[in-house]
Amino acid sequence: MPAGTRPRIRRTRLRIALAALATLASAALATFPSPAAQADTAATTHLTGTLPDGATWIADVPDRWNGTLLLFSHGFGPLVARNAPTEAVRTELLAKGYAMAGSSYDPHGSMWALNSAERDQFATLDAVTTKIGTPRRTLAIGNSMGGLVNAQLARDGGGRIDGALGQCGLVAGGTDLDNYQLDAEYTIARLLLPGQDVKLVRFGTAAEASATADLLTKAVTAAQSTPRGRARVALAAAFLNLPAWSPGKDRPAPTDWAGLQEQQYDWFAQGVLSFVEGGRYAIEQSVGGNNSWNKGVDYARLLAGSAHAPQVRALYRVAGLDLRADLRTLTEGATIAADPDAVRTAQRTSTAGQGLEVPLLNVHTTADNLVPVEQENRFAARVRASGDGALLRQAYVERQGHCAFTTAETVAALHALEHRVETGRWDDAATPEALQRSATELGLDGAAYVPYRPARLTVGRDGR
Repeated sequence: MPAGTRPRIRRTRLRIALAALATLASAALATFPSPAAQADTAATTHLTGTLPDGATWIADVPDRWNGTLLLFSHGFGPLVARNAPTEAVRTELLAKGYAMAGSSYDPHGSMWALNSAERDQFATLDAVTTKIGTPRRTLAIGNSMGGLVNAQLARDGGGRIDGALGQCGLVAGGTDLDNYQLDAEYTIARLLLPGQDVKLVRFGTAAEASATADLLTKAVTAAQSTPRGRARVALAAAFLNLPAWSPGKDRPAPTDWAGLQEQQYDWFAQGVLSFVEGGRYAIEQSVGGNNSWNKGVDYARLLAGSAHAPQVRALYRVAGLDLRADLRTLTEGATIAADPDAVRTAQRTSTAGQGLEVPLLNVHTTADNLVPVEQENRFAARVRASGDGALLRQAYVERQGHCAFTTAETVAALHALEHRVETGRWDDAATPEALQRSATELGLDGAAYVPYRPARLTVGRDGR
């Protein structure tokens, strides 16, 4: 769009875009009941309260409490108190005797609530234990953005929590997230919308973010109709760490380059860029500016480190496009600089992996469109560098989608964490074979734990 102009967005269109963002950002929220409905579970005591910053908290304590309190950190989305990832998980765990608690985080700030989430979760723990007494054991659970909060609790919670279970966690942190997403956005804007001044950072309003998402998505949709366009969409998908396996589809063969690209495109068509741009706006609100940059990024080197590089090269050959020329264009035009104060704030509030004080088990789907499984690789490297690798275990579920876990998979992972807390050893409890066996034996809704090793996260900046 021309510099200095503001797109006119009809209210209906904006409302649809924001609704899509809310759906993507909190995958399980649609199936999760309101706080009033949660109180209806039989044989439990439902508690509520408000923290000094205005955050609300809820807790459910079964009449036959087993002494374990689960502290749940919810993901990116409406700032409403929740105490379980889904209603099915909540019902199952309450029936097994677990007490459950969680907060909304500070409702007066950004939905990227990392300025308050860890503080509010610890304050919730204090408020709940004041009412129900000291638990025999406290375990933290978190998913998506809450998986990052959960990792912070595992880093700082020694003496307050005994172990942590993360699911689909955004554990690479806010700046890595914004940086690799920027690479994809920039690639689409530079190669598919040449000559247009597309606003990619420093959004002043949610409407600006929505307008950019709409513009980029339309560019991808138009490009998908030609071999040249599909090659460039694949390049953007590689920088986005986008999986090549979409819902409702069979996984393509490893060298089915066209099939892989088509399923990456599915994710774009389903609105992933609405999540990207809406999330960026929220993070920028939280950290006080733009915490991402591409100035100095060598895009040829960046692609060389991507697991999707062979696919991109093959599609460029089919299209008769010069990949080196496109990568050179990207490198030469990379001028976006970060706001230093925003980078420092994000480093302070929106990272984890600087160490662990309690055991942490992270579980991730292998084809996560919103929080790529490659984030687990980045996080593990940081934990190992801190000297705490023995406290971390990671497990993987072979499935498409964000936070798309069955109840059985969640309960089995919780039991594996409990084994580590009770014995002081992981033994084989967190291996894919043991987790799959444990989940299957529950007789609930199935499981798909598999041996898996994530590729490196394509981000092209230092490891901070």
